[in-house]
Amino acid sequence: MSLVLTTSLSQFPLLRRGKVRDVYDLGDRLLMVATDRISAFDVVMTEGIPDKGALLTQISAWWFDHLGHIVPNHVITTSVEEIDGLSEDERAMLRGRSMVVRKTQPLAIECVVRGYLAGSGWKEYQQSRTVCGIPLPDGLIEGSRIDTPIFTPATKAEEGHDENISYERAAEIVGEQTASFVRDTSLAIYAAARDIVAEKGLILADTKFEFGIMPDGSVILIDEALTPDSSRYWLASEYAPGRTQHNFDKQILRDWLETTDWNKQYPPPTLPESVIVGTRSKYMEAFERITGNAAE
Repeated sequence: MSLVLTTSLSQFPLLRRGKVRDVYDLGDRLLMVATDRISAFDVVMTEGIPDKGALLTQISAWWFDHLGHIVPNHVITTSVEEIDGLSEDERAMLRGRSMVVRKTQPLAIECVVRGYLAGSGWKEYQQSRTVCGIPLPDGLIEGSRIDTPIFTPATKAEEGHDENISYERAAEIVGEQTASFVRDTSLAIYAAARDIVAEKGLILADTKFEFGIMPDGSVILIDEALTPDSSRYWLASEYAPGRTQHNFDKQILRDWLETTDWNKQYPPPTLPESVIVGTRSKYMEAFERITGNAAE
């Protein structure tokens, strides 16, 4: 097991440090490093989940490789051996959890596709029988399948939660041509991924994508792809609408935090070993089910 909570490189400037990723400027390219940090309720925990960053990076890489026929993506290489100027210690730290990617201008919206009613979509449906303004049939319950998957974009929040918006609002933000392209592409990716994981005993309930504009004006898939951090995966054999599903995300962490008297502000409580181990096992199981490879 390895645990990397923060990174620092002697030769390359840190561009930004997110909740999970550290991004470095390589000049004409970027280096995205997935650390083992984990957040809940928009607060980064003090402890990390060993190997989480590597597992997420390799899930993304697997999907980028399998979905390239639908839309180009930003990955140049996942091999840190191809980066000049790194020390051996830096290579060891980065290996397995890094991607060298193309520079783009990220779109100011997140592209969410929902095939099942869960999360914020379920909350809105209970109030208005809509999700992001899209009418849905009466009689659906939590976890219900949506017969035709829906595109429900969101704004990107620097702090706090993203905000669900209508397609029309997304088109105002990025332009109608770009909005229609990312909508159609997101739905196509979701459909392909849904069918792939269905054969592996998983349900892809929903997912979010990010896109960026290349210097030539083309739009490509960026960030991560179809990881347990950006998607809801459920175990098909235990799927039953109307209750919480067997999932592969950090719900163990959230559930434990809800049993404490934490006010969801920094600093977070110290995580027990059982929560760390349980969360890690979820990420490992997701990696193995999706890719078909054994987690080392």
